[in-house]
Amino acid sequence: MKEKILIVEDEKDIVKMLEYNLKKEGFRTVATGNGEDALDLVKRKQPDLIILDLMLPGMDGLEVCKGVRKENTAVYIPIIMLTAKSQEPDKIVGLELGADDYMTKPFSPRELIARIKAILRRVNKKEKLPEILKIGELSVDFSKIRVTVNNKLVELTAKEFELLKALIKAKGRVLSRDYLLDAIWGVDNAMEIQTRTVDVHIQTLRKKLKGGAEHIVTVKNYGYRFE
Repeated sequence: MKEKILIVEDEKDIVKMLEYNLKKEGFRTVATGNGEDALDLVKRKQPDLIILDLMLPGMDGLEVCKGVRKENTAVYIPIIMLTAKSQEPDKIVGLELGADDYMTKPFSPRELIARIKAILRRVNKKEKLPEILKIGELSVDFSKIRVTVNNKLVELTAKEFELLKALIKAKGRVLSRDYLLDAIWGVDNAMEIQTRTVDVHIQTLRKKLKGGAEHIVTVKNYGYRFE
């Protein structure tokens, strides 16, 4: 599944242009023109990358950047800032706060997408999973899609394996139910009945993993993480 990009920009024409070009490249998009909403979306949707305009009404881009970097589940999400030429000092502050790159308006969509792909390649390379992961009695072979507990094969469905893989890949970060629904089932804007789907699959996964289930931890009112 292609990566999800959060666009934080209050100029509707720019948002439309970005959504068009990103979707053409196969990316999924979420957009908002409000800083407070952006921080909420970061928690709920857990995007793979954020395009962040510095000049926002209310909470500006610098405050959003700072808020993202304080959030445990979002601290490693790459941020590309959009700045005006007159915002040189803010651009430097943004980079110091943890932004990964910046582009000055007006900008070329092709160049922005090239930078997005380059950043995501670096991130994905860092997050690349080992071929086989062994933790205590649990062993996960990602290349063969094979899971064993105490050397006994565990029969998982495709969705159960993808759930386990997503949790392991998060490296201890908490994954919300909304995020898991979107990432595993391709369902966005989750309703209660849909979030229950995640809980049911996690419950079944834990039963099958037996002793290895202790690594899947429930974070009350939010989601799950893998320890």
